[in-house]
Amino acid sequence: MAEGRDVQWIEIDSGHAGQRLDNFLLTRLKGAPRTLIYRIIRKGEVRVNKKRAKVDQRLVIGDLVRVPPLRLKPEEAVREVSDNLKNVLAGSVLAESDAWLVINKPSGLPVHGGSGVKIGLIEALRQIRTDLTFLELVHRLDRDTSGCLLLAKTRDALVTLNDALKQKKMDKRYLALVEGRWPARRDWVSAPLDRYDAGNGERRVRVDKNGKRSRTRFNVVETFAGMTLMEAEPITGRTHQIRVHAQHAGHSLLSDRKYGSREGEQMARRIGLERLFLHAHQLSFPDPTSGREVTIKARMGDELTSALARARLLT
Repeated sequence: MAEGRDVQWIEIDSGHAGQRLDNFLLTRLKGAPRTLIYRIIRKGEVRVNKKRAKVDQRLVIGDLVRVPPLRLKPEEAVREVSDNLKNVLAGSVLAESDAWLVINKPSGLPVHGGSGVKIGLIEALRQIRTDLTFLELVHRLDRDTSGCLLLAKTRDALVTLNDALKQKKMDKRYLALVEGRWPARRDWVSAPLDRYDAGNGERRVRVDKNGKRSRTRFNVVETFAGMTLMEAEPITGRTHQIRVHAQHAGHSLLSDRKYGSREGEQMARRIGLERLFLHAHQLSFPDPTSGREVTIKARMGDELTSALARARLLT
């Protein structure tokens, strides 16, 4: 097969060694959505050392990656970040070092694009932070969850932080407003979780005896009339874990359109709450360079603080 003039052959250096092929291509092919990246890998248009590769293949130093020319259709291209989103994200940086960045993720913004989403937080930050040659998510937050989100600015930092996450050396705390009065004696929910297809391509999570072991610590912070503000600490890191464990305990999160109840919807309207009340308010992790523990806190946005103020008036 004759090679086009725009085909790139990229040799992997130490800065990208260990990175997944799909993530490497996302940083190289600006504007390309994840779905397109997956497609060109599956079709064999991307090669590693002249051989077909899988999306999750880890690259090593010296690998030669063939990157085909891409001509994106308007409907495929990642949207250019708006001035408003630039300003929001610029004002959302909580802390930063040479190795990592912590941002107070806004509610409603997915962490990455795909499935009809033209731009996510990571794509937007890559457009804004042109000074960085590497930027990857260390963990994820649900689209409607706000708060502390950790990103790595180097390959070595990403590997170190991912190891800390796997070894449970990273502490994540969330604030969640749930319906009902949570019993003070119940501070743990342990229930296996399983992902399933809810139809129309929507993925949801439920408690299932054949699911993955999951455990969340809950602590009562403040009680209101018919509501409780909780601090939740997920010991395991399953999708929608806090939301489903709270639902399983009989206390769904307010404004949770996936796992909430009709009573919770009515209560949310009473306090003017229109978004999911789940906020990652504190994150602790070992600095990948020094090993010292770093603790970052993120304030709740006005919508959540206003909802709590109205809840206090109902008490």
